[in-house]
Amino acid sequence: MKRNLPKFVLWSLMMLMASLVFASGGSEDDVVLRVFSADSFSSEWGPGPAIAEAFFEETGIQVEFESPGDTVTVLNQLILEGGETRADVVMGPDNGMLKRVLEAGILSPYASPVLADVPQELILDESFHLLPYDFGQFAICYDSESGVRVPTSLEDLTSPEYEDSLILMDPRTSSPGLGFLLWTVAAYGEEWPAYWERLQPSILTVTDGWSQGYSMFTTGEAPLVLSYGTSPAYHAEYEESTRYLAAEFSQGHMTQIEGMGILAGTEHREEAEAFIDFVLSPAAQEMLALYNIMNPVNSTVELPASFDVAIRPSILEFPGGAPSDEENDALIQTWIESFAP
Repeated sequence: MKRNLPKFVLWSLMMLMASLVFASGGSEDDVVLRVFSADSFSSEWGPGPAIAEAFFEETGIQVEFESPGDTVTVLNQLILEGGETRADVVMGPDNGMLKRVLEAGILSPYASPVLADVPQELILDESFHLLPYDFGQFAICYDSESGVRVPTSLEDLTSPEYEDSLILMDPRTSSPGLGFLLWTVAAYGEEWPAYWERLQPSILTVTDGWSQGYSMFTTGEAPLVLSYGTSPAYHAEYEESTRYLAAEFSQGHMTQIEGMGILAGTEHREEAEAFIDFVLSPAAQEMLALYNIMNPVNSTVELPASFDVAIRPSILEFPGGAPSDEENDALIQTWIESFAP
């Protein structure tokens, strides 16, 4: 999850420019590590520029981000490119996409020694093809100044009082959008299409990505939005506000664990491993908490006080673990045929 950081835009833009200079400067023999990520990760308000700068200062290795779109788009492109990709590292595929990543065979395993500081329940993949770097729970956030009644469950969202009140994201293009779809499947099983039928009147719009949807929410276009249980921490940290909060649902919440991995065809294996190790280090994990507004996976990192407003809900597991590529495709196809705008 990403957050615009208005008070730090100028600083972050400087960091982005610096990282681009590092990526393009130096001699022809300098290694440029190409990291594919969602555009929000590498943008001036995301954690990418700061991480690239700090990584260069520590290792002298240059980082260049390539960001073709949201995480789903990034993964689709890498699978399409296969062995022809220019990427060395990918960041962003999550636990909902794990089986698809493994079945595609695009990553090479790496058991980073820093995983010793990551709790076992956050380890995405025992074969270490996809390694975790942050996590959070999907949640419905609400504007406490809107007068909206705080929903207490997925079913509660179908109440007539929420007509045209909810902003969601498209599961075809957005990882939160896919996460919400899987959340409803986990909660309702084979009856999930019937739930979506009941939910339709409450949906104001379905956006392509999280940034667009959350921006509409904070500008007052709707009092409810799909986001994360950690989202309130952004407003507490950078706006000193508790206006926007996350609702805790009785049936539990789905956890998103965002992952990273080394592309199988990389020619810069040593540098890629160093980057993975750095992202898992306390220094980079603190940056991810403040710029991605997600929980760090490194258990030695202490969260800032602003995270006190984040919810820590009970967890709802997807039955049978992460869905396969075929299962995801079938669910999305059903969603398209019945509910896509």
